[in-house]
Amino acid sequence: MSGPRPHWIFGDQLGPHFTEPDGDGPDEGAEIVLIESRAVFRRRRFHRAKAHLVLSAMRHRAAELGDRCRYVQAETYREGLREALGRRRATVRHPTSRAALGLVRALDRVEVLPPRGFLVDLADFRRWAEGLGGRRLLLEDFYHRVRRAHGLLMDGGEPVGGRWNLDRDNREPPPRGAATLPVPPPRWPEEDGIDERVRADLDRWEREGAVAFVGRDGPRRFAASRTEAERALEHFAAERLPHFGRWEDAMLHADPWMAHSLLSVSLNLGLLDPAECVHRAERALRDGAAPLNSVEGFVRQVAGWREYVWQLYWHLGEEYRGSNALGHREPVPGWFADLDAAAVGARCLSGVLAEVRDHGWVHHIPRLMVLGNWALQHGWDPAAVTDWFHRCFVDGYDWVMLPNVVGMSQYADGGRITTKPYAAGGAYLHRMGDHCGPCRYRPTERLGERACPFTTGYWAFVHRHRDVLAANHRTARAAAGLDRLSGLPELLAAEHDRGADPP
Repeated sequence: MSGPRPHWIFGDQLGPHFTEPDGDGPDEGAEIVLIESRAVFRRRRFHRAKAHLVLSAMRHRAAELGDRCRYVQAETYREGLREALGRRRATVRHPTSRAALGLVRALDRVEVLPPRGFLVDLADFRRWAEGLGGRRLLLEDFYHRVRRAHGLLMDGGEPVGGRWNLDRDNREPPPRGAATLPVPPPRWPEEDGIDERVRADLDRWEREGAVAFVGRDGPRRFAASRTEAERALEHFAAERLPHFGRWEDAMLHADPWMAHSLLSVSLNLGLLDPAECVHRAERALRDGAAPLNSVEGFVRQVAGWREYVWQLYWHLGEEYRGSNALGHREPVPGWFADLDAAAVGARCLSGVLAEVRDHGWVHHIPRLMVLGNWALQHGWDPAAVTDWFHRCFVDGYDWVMLPNVVGMSQYADGGRITTKPYAAGGAYLHRMGDHCGPCRYRPTERLGERACPFTTGYWAFVHRHRDVLAANHRTARAAAGLDRLSGLPELLAAEHDRGADPP
């Protein structure tokens, strides 16, 4: 008599909610199969800290499962499956990328189970989107729907505090003169023997020329096990969430972590489920341990934007990947691709690149308003920018980065996700961070040796796309400002001369 079918999990499906034998889950007592594919790292140049984290997390999960897990190291997934399964049938949860979904659907002996790790069912989102009759899929409308469906931050059918969105309360600049926020630091995990063995394997693969990485590795900053992830969630909710909201959009040169949760990494590895994160945050509010603006801001990140991006990845279709409404074709230059922070003189860009190099992570404002802003201003190919973010961020996956970069950061979809391009000059960066003080450039200057590259880049971008920006009510004022801008020919000439060189 045949036993339970083995259940295959990917390296971003590592929490217990991916292996529970519930109504739509794997068979009771199923063997769990994990496949470590070397080809994944051969094909693309990932950040070394990301490779380390994913392999460490997979091997930690295998150790937790013990004899129940069949862990296979192979060149490809197909080879690993042949070794692990033979001719047995198996199950697998719906993967998080179109490429992986195509692979598992092509395997006639593997049954694809519904996805896990998200709050909203794909079919439910599709019904909602189709019911709009062609109207825009607005994040705010979707967010309200998720809050109502899951009873998140609700009182008698109305949002707690009478407002759905407290974003206006979460835009404070950093405290004047402070190098770091007055906030307890994140809880860092402790490396163990598994991390040591992963690092030795990565060293060996690099020596053999089998793979090549970008960035630095170590010490590990993010959870690689369910226990570590639970501790990180609890520490954030108890110690850092109370401070999160007010400085959500701020930046400090010496404080990359600010009051952010860093939990996107654990969520995207599947070590945490979004429901437990938002419910823990709401409990902090109900207990009087965190203010509403902090809790609502965090809930909006997890139950709003994260869910929205996941749904859009599948809803918009594969053709969305080729979006390029602004016609940007420039390649990502080598200094940026290699995370060569030392080559960059602009203090904000150099500092953010250094954090990506050292940790594979920065929070959402440096991603959008420093890295993405620079790429947008200089017309880099949005597909190449998306690939860079995917490879260089420890929480970067195809479903994460495609809508975030193509739609929000690079405005390559022409406004299907956001209502305006997120381009800004040095004045914004000066207002929301402390990078500008010791910098060689001045945020208010457009011409000369001290002209801020973000300021000149912003006006060159506005000039290049003047017609598009003039037709958008949110950017029409900037386009009209070109007529009052002195020294525009000299500014454009200086931008042209810089080309792809680092600022």
